[in-house]
Amino acid sequence: MAGVSLIKMRFEVSVMVEDYLVYAFWLTVISAAALLAERFITRWLKGVIRRNEIPRNVGNGMILTGRLIVLIGVVFALMRLGGLPSEAVVSVSAVIGAAVGFASTRTIGNLMAGIFLLVTRPFRVGDYIRIDTVEGVVSEVTINYVKITTACGNTVSISTQNMLDKSMINYRLTDSNIFCYPLRLTFDNSIPLLELEKLLEKVLAENTAKLPRKADYIQTGIDTSGRTFEIRIYVEKAEEIFTLVPKLTREIARAVEELKGGGAYSKTFGGGCA
Repeated sequence: MAGVSLIKMRFEVSVMVEDYLVYAFWLTVISAAALLAERFITRWLKGVIRRNEIPRNVGNGMILTGRLIVLIGVVFALMRLGGLPSEAVVSVSAVIGAAVGFASTRTIGNLMAGIFLLVTRPFRVGDYIRIDTVEGVVSEVTINYVKITTACGNTVSISTQNMLDKSMINYRLTDSNIFCYPLRLTFDNSIPLLELEKLLEKVLAENTAKLPRKADYIQTGIDTSGRTFEIRIYVEKAEEIFTLVPKLTREIARAVEELKGGGAYSKTFGGGCA
């Protein structure tokens, strides 16, 4: 009996040692896989951040998010290794996912929208954009929001999710460092077309000669209220739009007054302060 008990004990010890060795082996594999995944994701994200010139604080947030994803994977792998049935792992992950989803739907939406904006880059800091009724210079881009400085000096913060939900215009010319801003003006039909064109040529030549390109114009419409022209202003610094638009509007209105002897004013189609 004593011999049988000793053999049984040795067998149980050997099984226990074998279990520990298997556990240690898979623990080593999981740790190595997690380390490799973290290194790969971090290196890939750093490359994306560097190539797209993503701001440092935003890049750090992206790297942290990648590491959290790896950590969550490690936790679930350890739960499975510890003997928790796969059904329980799936149930736990479903419950956690549902709780997180209900608690942070908007946050996750902003996060995904922010990552999408940072990767696709429809605009960047320093660009002059119009989003819905807000227009101005992009002063900051993060994963959660975009800050726009308006002509009045106000700073408008728009969530990245809202940025994707609304139409947006970037006034930077494609593959260029020049911005083209359209100023739309309507003039009284009583002003002869040739006289009006001479007036515009004179004012634009005097006020836009030092810009990257001389401002040009086209007539875009005519009705009973008057003729509508689109004056295209070209600048290298987006902030110049804040001063050029009111200056040109004032100079053109003054020239129209002189032409008509103090008669009709031009009407401006533009955005106000947000």
